[in-house]
Amino acid sequence: MHGASDGVTVIEDGDILIEKDVPIPLADGHVVYCNVFRPNRDGRVPPIVVFTPYGKDSDVAVDFKRYWDVVLRDHPEVVRDGSSGKYLTWEVPDPERWVPAGYAVVVVDARGTGKSPGFYEMMAPLQTREYYDGIEWAGTQPWSNGKVGLLGVSYLAIKQWQAAALQPPHLAAMIPWEGMFDHYRDFYRHGGIYSSFFLKLLWDTQIATNQNGNAATPYRDRFTGAVSTGAAINPDMLPGNLANVYEAGLHHPFDDAYFKGRTPVAERITVPFLSAGNWGGLGLHLRGNVEAFERAASRQKWLEMHTDTHFASMYLPDAVVLQRRFFDHFLKGEDNGWDRQPPLILTVRDPRGISRRNENEWPLARTQWTRYYLDAGAVTLSTDKPASAGKAEYEAFGSGVTLRSAPFAADTEFTGPVAAKLFVSSSTADMDLFLTLRVFDPHGGEVTFVGANDPKAPVSQGWLRVSQRKIDPARSRPDKPYHPHDERLPVVPGETYEVDVEIWPTSIVVPVGYTLALTIAGKDFERPETQGLMKGSGIFLHDDPADRPGALFGGSCAIHTGDDRASYLLMPLVPAR
Repeated sequence: MHGASDGVTVIEDGDILIEKDVPIPLADGHVVYCNVFRPNRDGRVPPIVVFTPYGKDSDVAVDFKRYWDVVLRDHPEVVRDGSSGKYLTWEVPDPERWVPAGYAVVVVDARGTGKSPGFYEMMAPLQTREYYDGIEWAGTQPWSNGKVGLLGVSYLAIKQWQAAALQPPHLAAMIPWEGMFDHYRDFYRHGGIYSSFFLKLLWDTQIATNQNGNAATPYRDRFTGAVSTGAAINPDMLPGNLANVYEAGLHHPFDDAYFKGRTPVAERITVPFLSAGNWGGLGLHLRGNVEAFERAASRQKWLEMHTDTHFASMYLPDAVVLQRRFFDHFLKGEDNGWDRQPPLILTVRDPRGISRRNENEWPLARTQWTRYYLDAGAVTLSTDKPASAGKAEYEAFGSGVTLRSAPFAADTEFTGPVAAKLFVSSSTADMDLFLTLRVFDPHGGEVTFVGANDPKAPVSQGWLRVSQRKIDPARSRPDKPYHPHDERLPVVPGETYEVDVEIWPTSIVVPVGYTLALTIAGKDFERPETQGLMKGSGIFLHDDPADRPGALFGGSCAIHTGDDRASYLLMPLVPAR
């Protein structure tokens, strides 16, 4: 290890050359800092540029131990066969996997975090411009071949969508791995309801902890042992250098300019991309990966859908092989057959195991859109309409009502978007709907899957605030209603309202003898027998009393069915080939 006069530290580790604390000048005259991992030899290589608020110098095995221990328990192979894990940083590609394959990995501390000074505001347009500057810097370095790729999980994927809409000239391809797209609908306010718990958790445990100048941080620079947040700043100044994302969510109940400045303009995304989503990513990333694939203008785009945890999936050996094949084609120009890869690579979930297959479009062209009508009297779901009108009542803050189908007579696959049309009423002047799609085995046991963060995720979920039930006909489909979320409509106690609820896309095979179920409630779904935080909805909970006061949302609710109030669940049945 040896230092340079400009403050950059150079480390040689066999075939890997590390340049630490490299300054990247920004267009506005400020600077952010990065670490560069690249081959320790002459020659030009494609850079993979990562933009993170979680600390370029943090150590995933120490600073994120509670998550990483789970990854190592379930998938010890992520630090075998070529990787020791010693350079792994939260949600960043593993340099030990990529540098020997002929790539550079550039990890940038976002302004106001880690070593980069300044004001931090999550996902703000100015922050996106910083990423643009980092991409262009990497594309013009003497060791760069000029073809920049982007890869990373979660926040590091979300920023890719945003940066791509700015169209950096050196950006050649990207892989947003589990990254939401619509900042209002995917993240802050599901169906108009504030997803408060996660935002407070993110603020308290990750962003503020890694704030630039925070001398009290527990994070340590893996290379030096010093704090990884740079020179200490007067603690009294720190709050003023950081926008409070939790408070912002309370102050923006509609899809206003705050969100529209963060949600990318899809028509401006033209770069080739591989959008990798997780069927178990309920409450954050799942919808965004599919939404971006549908809406982005890119002519060369692929959608990959997988399972497993949010923390492990990008690092699994098969995932790395897929990522490298994509980048080898677009960043190195290799003729490896990727241009003949069908645009969809789907994992299909089944209680008896999972399978993988390719498809050509989304939604699948052969989908048979099937209505399962709700019968409040019988508390059932059926492809036949109820014989008479009915009403299922429940207390908003109780366990809700669960309607079930008859046992399926044959194995049946559902893959695609899901929606519900409901007729509802409440004793109060507003009403929140929490819909949970579930499957049960012949013995009554619920079928669950390892989710992105909840170990027992249901099949899917959807949400809607009834006062924000207005839909935009131009952007809506029967399988995917679109709510503009730009005003509150009246909700008169006792009156019945027709509402359309978007349920996030899914893929599930319901085996013969199993049943399909829909739980409707006025609060987050949870299994009462489950201990701890993870009770079925993970960490994406909607429990802030400032957004959901009991006097307004804690009433007696009803679902109306039959006759002219034909409530139904619209499912994407996929016939066997």
